[in-house]
Amino acid sequence: MPAPPQHMQVEDEVIIDRGELVEGNDDEKDRERIRVLAGSTENAASFQFDGEDHTLGNALRYVIMKNPDVEFCGYSIPHPSENKMNLRIQTYDNVNVYTVLEKGLGDLMDMCDVVSEKFVIARDEFYAGRSAGEDGDRMEE
Repeated sequence: MPAPPQHMQVEDEVIIDRGELVEGNDDEKDRERIRVLAGSTENAASFQFDGEDHTLGNALRYVIMKNPDVEFCGYSIPHPSENKMNLRIQTYDNVNVYTVLEKGLGDLMDMCDVVSEKFVIARDEFYAGRSAGEDGDRMEE
């Protein structure tokens, strides 16, 4: 599992270092994929994800809103011709918004792992049943 993200202040924006996401990817490119937009505080921030769309935006919004410390979470696509997704998170009291984002990303990855494992098991059971002729219609592969 990669190391937890690190926060670095770069002029007026914070870049989250997510570590190695995919083997062989350029680390510098990964660091630049998530930016904190201007005007953010410790408990309210807007993040911009480069190269992401509604798929990650809606899933991440759903997972983050499950956190009881989150007051608001929403996403938008600034313009259809730009490959960017903005995510806004507001938390209650003194809950750090960066921690909430990291937890949301981790929880979403865990959910995807569970779905992937269940899919592989169901697929293997399906093909095992087909090759054993359980359903009467054996498919040639």
